[in-house]
Amino acid sequence: MTELAIDQGHAIDQGQLREQVLGVPVHALGLAQAVNCVFDWALRRESRTVFLCNVHSVVTARRNRAHAEAMDSADLVAPDGAPVAWMLRRQGHADQPRISGPDLMWICCRRASELGTAMFLYGGSPGTLQRLGGCIRTEFAGINIVGSYSPPRRPLSAEEDEAVVRMINQSGARIVWVGLGCPKQESWMQAHRGRINAVMLGVGAAFDFHAGDVKRAPQWMQKSGLEWLHRLFQDPRRLASRYLVTNSLFILALLQALLLPRRRLRDG
Repeated sequence: MTELAIDQGHAIDQGQLREQVLGVPVHALGLAQAVNCVFDWALRRESRTVFLCNVHSVVTARRNRAHAEAMDSADLVAPDGAPVAWMLRRQGHADQPRISGPDLMWICCRRASELGTAMFLYGGSPGTLQRLGGCIRTEFAGINIVGSYSPPRRPLSAEEDEAVVRMINQSGARIVWVGLGCPKQESWMQAHRGRINAVMLGVGAAFDFHAGDVKRAPQWMQKSGLEWLHRLFQDPRRLASRYLVTNSLFILALLQALLLPRRRLRDG
């Protein structure tokens, strides 16, 4: 993992930095701003939601109203996918980086170990959570992981859900990492905003990467927007339909967005 220096600072003014990416609101900000925002909220124990937006998330929001509403209601939507970051650059944010879930999680873990910020892990299998917790504790001495929970695949009953909320709040967690995958994790965070007294961050496959269950793409593939291809080669049976369909739909929507304004101008 590349070392990144994160400056101390205050939360961003999200209202001034949000842009539409094919109809989905995404914040234009740097990694340092994102981390500072998370910890400003966490230290005040505010109930907030942080989403990481990639191509799959954009396409899902365009096809699923519930996911679109969840994205719109999030406190912070960071550009996870390289194409999303590229589109923000096209809209005038020339230095916009990609803010990937695994990178954001690792940098926040480093900051949390320095500040003693309590963290909770929600999602993944019991084995993944055990390996993930071990890897984080090995990497960051003194890290304060106050609990973890592997939810069943079925929906929780109201009583079970309330017990989970109580467990997380009583643990004293200020940051809750959510690894359920899109769109399940965004729906879960939206439903628990105001109930869980912590910053909730949906980081998807970051649990598998940091637990060592899945090997992450090399840096050159991450930087060139080809991390999805690396994941596809690793698990083609599960991911082929997702990537081929969503990537195609994203490209189609992008072409429409780029060509329709010109067509209207010619027609006028």
